[in-house]
Amino acid sequence: MKHLIFPIAIEPGDSKHAFGVVVPDIPGCYSAGDTIEEAYTNARQAIESHLEALLDEGLPLPDAATLSEHQRNPEFAGFMWGFVTTRNIPALRRAIRINISLPEVLVQEIDTYAQARGLSRSAFLALAAEHEMARV
Repeated sequence: MKHLIFPIAIEPGDSKHAFGVVVPDIPGCYSAGDTIEEAYTNARQAIESHLEALLDEGLPLPDAATLSEHQRNPEFAGFMWGFVTTRNIPALRRAIRINISLPEVLVQEIDTYAQARGLSRSAFLALAAEHEMARV
């Protein structure tokens, strides 16, 4: 699956202040974290949530600016910069039907496992595939 990459502006944190995150390409998309790692994780979730909300409302996805354009913005003076890779939410919205063959016992186990977690078979298989591919 093709992923989307967004630049993020990170306001430095310390032992008393969280790391603040701004996603310049997505107006109103902010996040934070007590550690830099947490800030990245929360930024990814914020970006994906914003993209989903825009799609739900039928609004266009924002155009991306270059990192150098963002760095020239005085609003971000003193910020660090990074990149967050997210799932391609628009591509995930377009479901396609496929036909696969699996052993009957495995299908039953998948259905039991998925149902116990409030997932459909398709949702479980998609998550399992993403998880496996992320390990590479």
